[in-house]
Amino acid sequence: MAKMLDGMEALLRGEVPPPAAATLLGMRLGQNAPSPTNAAEPTPAAPVAAGSAGADFSAIAGRATPAVVNISALQVYRTERSPFFSDPFFREFFGRELPFRMPQEERKTSLGSGVIVGADGLIVTNNHVIEHARQIAITTADHRRLRGRLVGTDPVTDVAVVKVEGRGLPTLLWGDSSRARVGEYVVAIGNPFQLNQTVTMGIISATGRSNVGIVDYEDFIQTDAAINPGNSGGALVDTRGELIGINTAIYSETGGYQGIGFAVPSNLARKVVEQLVSHGRVIRGWTGITRIADLHEDFPEGLDSARASGVLIIELLRRSPADRAGLLPGDVAVEVNGRPVESAAQLRNELARTEVGAELRLTVLRDGRRRELKVPMEEAPGGA
Repeated sequence: MAKMLDGMEALLRGEVPPPAAATLLGMRLGQNAPSPTNAAEPTPAAPVAAGSAGADFSAIAGRATPAVVNISALQVYRTERSPFFSDPFFREFFGRELPFRMPQEERKTSLGSGVIVGADGLIVTNNHVIEHARQIAITTADHRRLRGRLVGTDPVTDVAVVKVEGRGLPTLLWGDSSRARVGEYVVAIGNPFQLNQTVTMGIISATGRSNVGIVDYEDFIQTDAAINPGNSGGALVDTRGELIGINTAIYSETGGYQGIGFAVPSNLARKVVEQLVSHGRVIRGWTGITRIADLHEDFPEGLDSARASGVLIIELLRRSPADRAGLLPGDVAVEVNGRPVESAAQLRNELARTEVGAELRLTVLRDGRRRELKVPMEEAPGGA
């Protein structure tokens, strides 16, 4: 389970939040915290070593830090609360079912990070940092305060785009996250606990991490670079000084850093950003496959799941693209576009990455025989 970091007042008072399996990093504060001095001032860009060994991390930080901003979002939630809520007698008698519940607005301030990826003021961040925001304030590394305008959000990947008007804004180049390798050095930059432009270093611990329970489409880069509340939306940078991930979540039983952080890979984030800028939403391909499972989770009688590999197709919609292509419940997907299918999460991500109008080549096992199906990708009904 993943949960937003609400009630950060407790952290600021020195209290430890209750254990959680995994924690999203959008700090949601009920009051403003003191504004500490910036930990690292922007410096001019410098050449960066291409390899991990002997990389000049001060040069990497100098190039990337100016493009990382602080985001403060005023969030408004509509709730219902009884006027008897503060009365202990009524709470004791009625419990949570207090009478005469009235609609109210609850206001919180979410603090996070963002990365300037366009000279025109385009900023990528996490959806949970600016979700339900009425106002978005951006503070740049050179202390400029700018008003942010929401361009679009994609909750299923936890990516959002904000735009500001400003001149001479530094940018960070997109990197190719498919080149990320386990053991490679990376740098995480963000604003944990309002400590602006904080730089930490670590390695890539894993790639293609899914089934974390944070968002619908998960293909995370896992890192042990120190990430804490407030880092959400910040930059994960490789030794080339390029953006390869957007820091999004941590796995923690204490609410703080425990050596496991997750970042949305840049290739996924960049595609989402481009669609949000072009269309205001993300248009994903749709096949009509509604339920799949890893073989060890759910498989038909007679199928030796210990030996077989692939993903079981459990349900699909009638007259959908998958149905018209000849796919049947009980088929086992073993290849997609020529690549082996190893997990349900991987297949789900492959389907989501395939553009509308393209043709998906799906190889399945049926009655012990391999069959190749060509499934046309259509836009989901309702434009989802």
